[in-house]
Amino acid sequence: MIIDGIRRVSDADIILLEGTPGGDSVQPIYRALGYDFPRVLMLDVKDCIWVEVENPLASSFALSTFWVPNVVLSSDYLITVAPFKVLENSGSFSIMNLLSLLPVSKYCGESSSGWGALYDLGIQKVIADLYFTLPFDLGIIDAHLKFTGEEGPFKGKVEEYGKIFVGDPYDVDYEASEVAGIQAEHLRLIKSARAELES
Repeated sequence: MIIDGIRRVSDADIILLEGTPGGDSVQPIYRALGYDFPRVLMLDVKDCIWVEVENPLASSFALSTFWVPNVVLSSDYLITVAPFKVLENSGSFSIMNLLSLLPVSKYCGESSSGWGALYDLGIQKVIADLYFTLPFDLGIIDAHLKFTGEEGPFKGKVEEYGKIFVGDPYDVDYEASEVAGIQAEHLRLIKSARAELES
C-alpha cells in the first residue's frame, strides 16, 4: 500500500532496508512476507557498508556516534514504518524501529546477542540519540492491529485497532503513546533535547 502510494506520485528508486536482532539474513523474512515489488531494492543491514555518523547533540544521552548503512545517508527521503506494538507498557513505534538499521555485529556486546551493548547503555537513551542522528522525514505506524507483548516481543495479545498514524516520527509516536495510555521515556528525552536545540 505504501509503495503503491509512492508510485502514484513518484518514479523514484525505492529501497527497503531491514536488519534482524540476531544478525541473521533478512531475505527469508522478505520472502515469507511475500515482498516482490517491481523496481524495489530489498537490502539487508548486515550486507551494507557502514559509516560512523556523529550525533548532533552537544551532550548525547548515551552515544556520540552511530554506525549506520551508508545507503541511508545517500537517500533523499526516509520513511520508518512500524506496527502498533506495546511491549512492557512502552511503545515500540516508528522511532524505536530505527534500531533495526544498526548493525548487530557492532553493538552485540561481549556477552550478549542482538543489540545487547545498546540495552546495557539504556535503550531509551540510545533511541533518543538515534532520533537526532538519523532524522527521518516520515513515520508511519500501521495500527490496523494492536500487539501487546506479554513475554517479550514474540508472545502476546493481538486485537483489532483500525488506525494508521502518519506524520513526523516524534509526533506519530507521541500520538500513538497517548491513545495507548502508555509512557515512552525516549519521547520525553527527545522533547527536552528539542527544546534545548530551539532555545
